[in-house]
Amino acid sequence: MTGPLDVVIVGGGTAGWMSAAGLVGVLKPDQCRVRLVESDEIGTVGVGEATLPQMREFNDLIGIVESDMMRKTNATFKIGIEFRDWGFKGSNYVHPFGAHGKAMGGVAFHHQWVRAGQQSRVADIGEYSYAIEACRKNRFDFPVDDPEAINSTYNYAYHFDASLYARYLRGWCEARGLTRIEGKVNDVALDPQSGDVASITLESGERITADLFIDCSGFRGLIIGQALNVPFEDWTRWLPCDRALAVPTERSEDFAPYTRSTALEAGWQWRIPLQHRTGNGYVYSSAFISDDEAMTRLLGNLDGKPLAEPRPIRFKSGRRTASWTKNCIAIGLASGFLEPLESTSIYLTQVAILNLLKLFPRSRIDPALAERFNRVVDNEYDRVRDFLILHYHATSRTDSELWRHCREMDIPDTLRDRMALFEHRGHIAQYRDGLFSPPSWLSVFVGQGMRPTGYHPMADNLPLETVTAGLEAIRRRVSERVEAMPMHDAFVRDYCAAADMVPA
Repeated sequence: MTGPLDVVIVGGGTAGWMSAAGLVGVLKPDQCRVRLVESDEIGTVGVGEATLPQMREFNDLIGIVESDMMRKTNATFKIGIEFRDWGFKGSNYVHPFGAHGKAMGGVAFHHQWVRAGQQSRVADIGEYSYAIEACRKNRFDFPVDDPEAINSTYNYAYHFDASLYARYLRGWCEARGLTRIEGKVNDVALDPQSGDVASITLESGERITADLFIDCSGFRGLIIGQALNVPFEDWTRWLPCDRALAVPTERSEDFAPYTRSTALEAGWQWRIPLQHRTGNGYVYSSAFISDDEAMTRLLGNLDGKPLAEPRPIRFKSGRRTASWTKNCIAIGLASGFLEPLESTSIYLTQVAILNLLKLFPRSRIDPALAERFNRVVDNEYDRVRDFLILHYHATSRTDSELWRHCREMDIPDTLRDRMALFEHRGHIAQYRDGLFSPPSWLSVFVGQGMRPTGYHPMADNLPLETVTAGLEAIRRRVSERVEAMPMHDAFVRDYCAAADMVPA
């Protein structure tokens, strides 16, 4: 090896600065030299304000101090996502970052819950989940490191200001020697022999070469799409929403440790509480509502005073057919986009970065590394896609054209098989690789109104009286322990209050 691999990241924002932080934070200077090109004149989408628990792993990997990051990004804690009106109008459930109950009689908890429910009355499945009950009571505390404790059965993520997080990472990276280059990319030159990216040229005329280019240019896909012409696989037939309006409001009194998603006639509305404000938005399908109607609907649903005009965003659900092509790797929106229903945007960025670190090339780009990278990233996108489709398809709503379309649409075979297994006997397969674990699928299956007709036969190995007593013991332990938790607002104030935190 003659020297460090020369890496240029095109584009800043969350994806660009996370990529930079991953490379600078994990690899040594003699392994790679990193530069980032961005223009202050080009805005970012910047509405990815809700994360998943895997975000903590990324921050820990590169050595970020959690309380400092949260203080400087106006962050709050998140232990679940509340879904209103999705399965049917009036429905309400929480997808928790944690388990429901615990295994009984050698089978997963929900098999015993289904069995008991067929014989007698049982509580809502959410009452057996520590994270769900904490959400409903607006409480938060760190999980304990004791597998026997009921308050060890959950995880947490963050709500934060995405633009502030990108700024935080920029400062972190520059303090560690990363070079940031201000400027707009005017041209991308390809090598006529290999087809690799040879260089990029800025509007100033500066020409920049590198061994590896990371395309974080957002929906534009300056390198992966415009220069290399890598096709985009369109998933609009399953995920019809293609537009969003985002607007911040004054912070409301409801300082909740969860993201809220409310299903509307032509899409859904998000609500994300931060320390200094509340993030809101309407994700909708332009085939079923006009932009003006969507604007009126969003503004009429807000529970706080708007702090800005709603910002329109246009998108298409899907992904690139090969995120790593030649010597270019697309990360973030340049790689693909899935609507933020389950807060997966930053997660998919993180997956790409971590797999790049695992497969980081030495002196040359090995096609085998690109093939492996693409296989892993494609798998992640496919599984998130199926999980999102489930929310739209498993519904009894027929009150609008969108919901009738989603109920009747054809779905991927992978999702159809998974739904059939659950409906038949409550079976939920565990992914070896991929984001969502069985508790996540269970929460959406049950929350959207699906009930298995059967359960695992091993559930019958325990007497029913033992099962019902065990269920009640779990429910009582959850309720009692949650009542002892601090309120979320108070916990944030003590742990990571920002300078402009708004009083409750």
